[in-house]
Amino acid sequence: MILYKDTLTSGKHWSLRMRRGTSLRLIDKTGGANLGVLFYNSENLLERYNAPDTLKCQHTFKLTQGHCLYSDMGRIFCAITEDSFGWHDTVCGNTNAAMVEKKWGKRDYQTHRNDWKQNGNDAFLVEATKYGLNKQDLAANLNLFSKVVPNNDGDLTYATQQSKAGDFIELRFEMDTLVLLHTCPHPLNEAAQYPEFELEYQIIKSAPLAEDDLCKNACEENQRGYENNRLYHLGL
Repeated sequence: MILYKDTLTSGKHWSLRMRRGTSLRLIDKTGGANLGVLFYNSENLLERYNAPDTLKCQHTFKLTQGHCLYSDMGRIFCAITEDSFGWHDTVCGNTNAAMVEKKWGKRDYQTHRNDWKQNGNDAFLVEATKYGLNKQDLAANLNLFSKVVPNNDGDLTYATQQSKAGDFIELRFEMDTLVLLHTCPHPLNEAAQYPEFELEYQIIKSAPLAEDDLCKNACEENQRGYENNRLYHLGL
């Protein structure tokens, strides 16, 4: 059952509080989307998403179905329960104002209004300040719907084939979480024009966690993460 849904076009930002037991379904409506995401414990904003721990404890470079997204306290913010795209970046970070201006020219809100070109770093800062956070609180972020490809020297490039219209990912939240979002371009995107796309987000009720859950049982580290969540919710 969909509890709420809305759309975001490119170059926008938003934030919301996801409750434990709900899921966030994200749908690339037009193809070629990029969704920057950060997570914080809504009860303790000092606890936030930890990209290195998320990758190393699950022995992966990419994120897809079956992976969990960890906090810097070893707890699980959410799990990827469904994913049609199969590769989401969590190492390349954000665009900033200088990068966007160099690639696509300078367009500010004062002059161009809704046709301006927002960057990921400033978009996160706008949302973060609503909760008393600042630039020191921004961590390495996710870039959902964006695939990067390494070469033999370890250099990363933006993949030629990106998400298609209709691709989706679903995040099941395992603790109350503040989610910051932006729809600004991926920093490695070299498109001639500032990317234009539309993304839909849906808040839905999650199914109960089963004993044979894919995400929980993907590795021993995830089982420990779920146990950390269990103790946290017991107040221990």
